[in-house]
Amino acid sequence: MTDPVTRLLDLTRLTRRAGRVLTGVDRVEYAYLDELLARADPVFGLVRSAFGFILLDRVAMADFRNRLERGHWGKRDWFARFKPGMDQTRLRAEADLRRMCLDRCHPGRLGRMLARHLPDGVHYLNVGHSNFSDRVIAGLRGIRGVRIAVLVHDTIPLDYPEFQRPKVPARFGGFLRRVGRAADLVICNSVQTRDDVLRHLAEEERQPECVVAHLGVTVPEVGTAPNGPWNRSYFVALGTIEPRKNHALLLDVWDGFAGDPDAPDLLILGNRGWRNEAVLDRLDTAPPGVHELGGLPDDQVFALLQGAAGLLFPSLAEGYGLPPLEAAALGVPVLCNTLPIYQEVLGELVVYADAADRYLWATKIKELAEADRARQDGTGRAVPRFDPPSWGDHFNTVLNLI
Repeated sequence: MTDPVTRLLDLTRLTRRAGRVLTGVDRVEYAYLDELLARADPVFGLVRSAFGFILLDRVAMADFRNRLERGHWGKRDWFARFKPGMDQTRLRAEADLRRMCLDRCHPGRLGRMLARHLPDGVHYLNVGHSNFSDRVIAGLRGIRGVRIAVLVHDTIPLDYPEFQRPKVPARFGGFLRRVGRAADLVICNSVQTRDDVLRHLAEEERQPECVVAHLGVTVPEVGTAPNGPWNRSYFVALGTIEPRKNHALLLDVWDGFAGDPDAPDLLILGNRGWRNEAVLDRLDTAPPGVHELGGLPDDQVFALLQGAAGLLFPSLAEGYGLPPLEAAALGVPVLCNTLPIYQEVLGELVVYADAADRYLWATKIKELAEADRARQDGTGRAVPRFDPPSWGDHFNTVLNLI
């Protein structure tokens, strides 16, 4: 029988996302929280708040998870007066964590706090691209036998800086260099991500151990789809409206459908992002057949997706990208760009079209629309279901190593 492993999970990202709809990276951190609480091994949580570090025990972590699920946060504490412009829900969440925590400290005393409560040989897990700073690394290294694991979701900020906010590439570059220097294990969500990480760290003095573990995909819970003025046959584009997701291609295709009475509609499900003024200006003109629906709850999003003729995903770069996997798990046809991750995980279950070929996208969309009408009329073939990667397989791979 093996000795129990004490793990320290960084929960900084989820704390900062309190009150918001969880995105893909947020959901990964949440899945780790859920899994570690379900295990018998000792577990602690670390949060970098606006005022210092907070250490949570198992009971506080479970309370935090419950508050995330319900969206119930307490009152702000007196610290809030020092951050008048900060997100109010985050202030309330951090106040709750201070009230329930095992310990908390000034940033400069992190190492002492960790040494007071954590045993030698603790395993630290950072899966949210947040809080992996030199200060945190130094604090962890003060514990004898500590092991550090970091999950890298992609290297897109370095490979496609034109799609990022101005300071993101430099900030991410620093993060990745710290990963290369300090991590005992780098968890990669795909072979593509592993290859990208090693490529960027090729000239560094140290090459960390990397393991590929596909992220688990939970078959989405489907609610009731909202009604709207769209045709019976429609397509869905799911994701933040940002340049990398390439909504411009879809708007070009639908411009080409203008005047065609048999053309399907396009539902764009996602919030507006950044550096995408040209696309947002086009959406503001309400192009025919295109419907922008932001802020829908997940169950309505997936109800619309389940009823769609297909998911359209012309994204220019992804480390993993959940929407095509979730759509395939629901039995929804997928048309996506020829990205390595989807050929790696989905193989021939989806339809591929190069995002540079607008004519091919228009042709494939028309073919999928005809197939959808045939299925609705009872004369078409059912779409084969996809058996997605499971969280069980992911954790069996990762937690046997760290």
